[in-house]
Amino acid sequence: MKKPLIPLLSKSSKGAATAVSPSHRFHALDLLATLVAVVSRDGTVLFANAALEDALGMSRRSITGAPLQDCFTEPTLLQSALNGASENEYAALRYDAFLRRLSYEPLPVHVVVAQTDTAGEIIVELLPLEQQTRQEREERLMDQAQANKELIRNLAHEIKNPLGGIRGAAQLLELELDNKQLTEYTQVIIHEADRLQSLVDRLLAPHRRPHVVGDVNIHEVCERVRSLILAEFPRGLKVVRDYDASIPDFRGDREQLIQAVLNIAHNAAQALADRIAAGDAQITFRTRVGRQVTFGKQRYRLALELHVIDNGPGVPDSIKDRIFFPLVSGRDGGSGLGLTLAQTFIQQHHGLIECESVPGHTDFKILIPLP
Repeated sequence: MKKPLIPLLSKSSKGAATAVSPSHRFHALDLLATLVAVVSRDGTVLFANAALEDALGMSRRSITGAPLQDCFTEPTLLQSALNGASENEYAALRYDAFLRRLSYEPLPVHVVVAQTDTAGEIIVELLPLEQQTRQEREERLMDQAQANKELIRNLAHEIKNPLGGIRGAAQLLELELDNKQLTEYTQVIIHEADRLQSLVDRLLAPHRRPHVVGDVNIHEVCERVRSLILAEFPRGLKVVRDYDASIPDFRGDREQLIQAVLNIAHNAAQALADRIAAGDAQITFRTRVGRQVTFGKQRYRLALELHVIDNGPGVPDSIKDRIFFPLVSGRDGGSGLGLTLAQTFIQQHHGLIECESVPGHTDFKILIPLP
């Protein structure tokens, strides 16, 4: 006979078997880092451990007695699993789902529904997939950035060589023309060739300029960017500081970091045009220290987290997955290079940029390892 998963009885000091209350019977589950609930056959929560409380943002008292199905975006999946467990169709069932959370986006979890040796009780274990999902997203970003780098280099060189020939031919042609009206056309060719040359130079800039390393204070970087943004948008925009003064200096290229943060903040300010006109636009610079952070397939004891947050309309869904691609812009007339260059500069500091965006709240998070 199998040993019960959770003992139902304990012995008193006199040796007599006494009933144990549910909170005491399941107390050991509070020691687990995974999210665990013990439910009845119909899904009513009999016990929720501390990790599940934290994930849901609700107290145990609020969770207990409520149907666990209501905590999922697709409650019917859990109900089907519970029905199968009740009918002894399987010993354990696994599937992926999304857990609802107060004031947060749904949390992706791997659900394990298993029988216990106690009649009428089923244990539901929830393993967060957030770390795995994030790691996969970071790997995609790293691969994307490397592909962008190669594409930019090759494309820029392929454009630059014939561009010089086109401009030179237009200049020679202009010398042979006596008709002033015709020289206007050669001037158009020359000016457009210069504009393309400028674009190519911007594409190649991160790879040409040497990496100048020195001690960097991230708050000095933020203050420089803040002054530049407010100089360009003096009215209708508020730039909020939310700094963690304990963040240490680190080794990096100050000018590259200023340019990276400025590109992100400038994009945010341009996206806030309507709110600036209404006078309620806001950009927040928030700095924090992340501990035991994993990104780029490496784990770091400490990492800088710099958030550039705005209350604009958000990144259009059509380009959310491509915002770091070169020449992709959500704004008419945009070059689509700002975020690409920012990502390149941050990666030269062994860091990463992530973006989470919904209407009214866009958060670009810069991660850089700290010593």
